[in-house]
Amino acid sequence: MAGIKGDPEAWRTANRANWDERVGVHLGSKTYDARGLKAGCGRLGPIEEAELGPVAGKRVLHLQCHMGHDTLTLAQRGAEVVGVDFSRPAIGVACDLARELGLSARARFVEADVYDAATVVGEPRAFDLVFTTWGTVGWLPNVRGWADTVVQFLKPGGSVYLADGHPAALVFDDAAARPDGMPGYYAPYFQREPLIIDDPRDYADDNARLANATQYNWMHPLSDIVMSLIDAGLQLEWLHEHRTIPWRMFAVLVQDDAGMFTWPDRPWLPLAFSLRARSR
Repeated sequence: MAGIKGDPEAWRTANRANWDERVGVHLGSKTYDARGLKAGCGRLGPIEEAELGPVAGKRVLHLQCHMGHDTLTLAQRGAEVVGVDFSRPAIGVACDLARELGLSARARFVEADVYDAATVVGEPRAFDLVFTTWGTVGWLPNVRGWADTVVQFLKPGGSVYLADGHPAALVFDDAAARPDGMPGYYAPYFQREPLIIDDPRDYADDNARLANATQYNWMHPLSDIVMSLIDAGLQLEWLHEHRTIPWRMFAVLVQDDAGMFTWPDRPWLPLAFSLRARSR
């Protein structure tokens, strides 16, 4: 798959081990502070809050939900939500939190890989919204296969909402930093082969060092992401580019009043994008 030589499942095994280990790190991090959820007022990030709109009464599928914080935020707002993630520890944490919050009747969590979700979850064409945000498609080798999964779940007239790091910014990385501290060229925008990265750090805890440090990531140009949805039968409603992102993608970024990260001087490149596409 996606040009991986040798074991075609190596990406899945390595990435699952990496994310399984992150769960323990994230449970103790400020990034995943659940106090707002436990107070009954969970919030999404500023970009999603501005764009998503009301979800009360809707059936929502949250792909790659991790520990379920955003899933449960949507449930608190009146949605009936199914969260899907391939990490068993993450799904376990999400189920425990749903029970603690009294949301188990409104939020269900399923352990499944994105490409297996249609089979494992069932419920074809049963959802008003597929929701997937921040650090999602870059972990997947086949973006068209992702889009096909999305389409299988959507009701006629239903929509997908995606927000993620901008592929143009992902060309750069601090691993190739310039002498002035700006990130340097790291991965070609049109690279098709996987990026096999050994990095023990975690984005939510500067002090964490992961034993399962190997990751497989993919560069998906923005046109590939958009066209995968169009070719799968969806209609693009809008596409936005953003100068902020929820995590410190590069060391040089500074935090704004909303808690988002942005360039310190000029908006050199978009750091994030978001889109909505609708089922016909």
